[in-house]
Parts: sequence; structure tokens; C-alpha cells
Amino acid sequence: MDYRQFLEIRADKRFGKPCIIGTRISVYDVLNWLSNGMSREDIKSDFEELTDEMIDACLAYAADKERRLISVQ
Repeated sequence: MDYRQFLEIRADKRFGKPCIIGTRISVYDVLNWLSNGMSREDIKSDFEELTDEMIDACLAYAADKERRLISVQ
């Protein structure tokens, strides 16, 4: 998945944290909700602008970031 279709990093939004395009919802927010037991359906119900593809993009971004950290060490 090319998460860049759904995510942006802008210095003027959420202090440069990666966010879903067109929102102030950060990748961290989505990952935190999932790790605290919210289902995709719960998240999409609370934030109707989000789609499964956007949630997948957050997961793909986190996986890519982890892969880059491992390859640097």
C-alpha cells in the first residue's frame, strides 16, 4: 500500500506529525485508538471522514517506519 496517498506531514499541522490528508487526525491517534481496543467500526463511527483505507495507511506507515528503524541499526 502506498500510504502517501492518504497521509501528509506539514509543519503547520499537529507540529509536523503525520496526519490523514484533510484532517487533523494523526497516525498516532489512529494507532492509539486501535491499541486501546477500539475496532475499525468504532473509529469510523466516531470519525465519519475515516475509511478502512485510511486506517490501513496508518498501519502501513507504522510498519514502514519500524522497518526503517530496524535496517538502520
